[in-house]
Amino acid sequence: MNFLQDMFTNTLVISALSAWFIAQLLKTIIYFFITRKFVFERLVGSGGMPSSHSATVCGLLTAVGFEYGATGFEFAIAIVFAFIVMHDAMGVRRETGNQSRIINEMIELLDKLGENLSVEEKLKEFVGHTPSQVLAGAILGTGIGVLICNIM
Repeated sequence: MNFLQDMFTNTLVISALSAWFIAQLLKTIIYFFITRKFVFERLVGSGGMPSSHSATVCGLLTAVGFEYGATGFEFAIAIVFAFIVMHDAMGVRRETGNQSRIINEMIELLDKLGENLSVEEKLKEFVGHTPSQVLAGAILGTGIGVLICNIM
């Protein structure tokens, strides 16, 4: 039982998970206002504004900075981890989403032309992030990290 208690009182874990949760909630609300549709997948899925991946790693990075300072190996690991995650979100994962959108459009076109490809479901198009989505997530995560570290 001590493990769970320790985990749920750990400032680093709380900062990271709170940033993720708030980003996912904001992403769902923003998507709803833009499309006028509630899509449950936005609560747990990838892609969209703000980046929950960026928020999570920046919440963690901020808490690590508060807990251990910027000169320790913990901060070095956290900042490198954050940069890798955010770079990946804007790079490979964003391109994967673009490719999925194009493939889905090709499948629709082939269906209209009478080709039966028997594709069961569309590919996920919300996979990566634009630089502004990553930046928004980073700002959100940093702010939540600062808030959590100051109240705990």
